[in-house]
Amino acid sequence: MIGVIFSVIAPVLVCTGVGLVWAKRGVAYEAQFITRLVTNVGFPCLIFSTLVRTEIDWSIFSAMGLAALGTTAAFGVIAAPALRLARLELRVFLPAMMFANTGNMGLPLCLLAFGEEGLALAISYFTISALLIFVFGPAIASGKASIIEALKTPLLWSALMALLVMYAELPVPAWIMKTLEILGGFAIPLMLITLGVSLAELRLTSLPRGFGLSALRLIMGFGVGWGTAALFGLEGAMRGIIIIESTMPVAALNYLYAQMYDARPADVAGVIVVSTVISFATLPALLWFVL
Repeated sequence: MIGVIFSVIAPVLVCTGVGLVWAKRGVAYEAQFITRLVTNVGFPCLIFSTLVRTEIDWSIFSAMGLAALGTTAAFGVIAAPALRLARLELRVFLPAMMFANTGNMGLPLCLLAFGEEGLALAISYFTISALLIFVFGPAIASGKASIIEALKTPLLWSALMALLVMYAELPVPAWIMKTLEILGGFAIPLMLITLGVSLAELRLTSLPRGFGLSALRLIMGFGVGWGTAALFGLEGAMRGIIIIESTMPVAALNYLYAQMYDARPADVAGVIVVSTVISFATLPALLWFVL
């Protein structure tokens, strides 16, 4: 079991470490460009090619999507009163509690832990959680909702196109699938490297608060993920994926929105850094639980 857990964690740590060392050496890294490239090209290609290749059942896709919707809503319901009790500003810290790093940290973990099937299930979860952060992340941070922005994201359309192809059993030419697989192949390693660069550049502020909020995010995530899987009687890979994705640390995208809408980005950065460090430390226990 230790060997299996190490084989899952090691690639994630190595790729993240590459980004961390890169940034510490002072070498230029266009993180914003890479993030846009992966979000608009890499992840859409990965979503389409993986869903079509694995031929995931529509009922399973919808179940994972509903799980993502339900867990994210539960995070908000639990975190909002906790933040109010602690007298912390909701528009600053609520997105960090609701939106986890289900993409550049969650997807590779699910792939390494459960293989292609796990990646397909995780992509189903990630697609919905990504749409939620694109809509509600800016809405909470700025006070303004924008459904239009969510409709513009290629993630949505790649998932819809994949579902159409699967439902109608449409053939996809081999050259198209190969091209999409190549383009989708750079998404996970590049986002892990970018995560390392981001961790090197973010600065800690108010360490006790960062630890407190990080503990809330991770404990709440595990509890909600485990409860959701138990409530619906899920087992095997589906159970593991929901628990892993729910227990991921704060998504780095929350920092971007905090910067964009002047929602105390330094404080948000502190929570991202601490929650990610704690998450790496607790990954062996998490993987032992789900494997």
